[in-house]
Amino acid sequence: MKHIYLSKKQKKIFGICGGIGEAFDIDPTLVRLVVVFLCFATGILPLVLTYIVAREIVPKEPVA
Repeated sequence: MKHIYLSKKQKKIFGICGGIGEAFDIDPTLVRLVVVFLCFATGILPLVLTYIVAREIVPKEPVA
């Protein structure tokens, strides 16, 4: 089972998109582009709120 963590290496704001990219072996830049597109397609406020909630829910990357 894959786990999503806040990324320490691919961090731009909080590391959520980087963590998703690392968990699914996708380029984090592509994940960020999809998030920006969805932000404008659905309205800015819903995705911003989702991003903030994800920041609080997703655990930090464990020290290896």
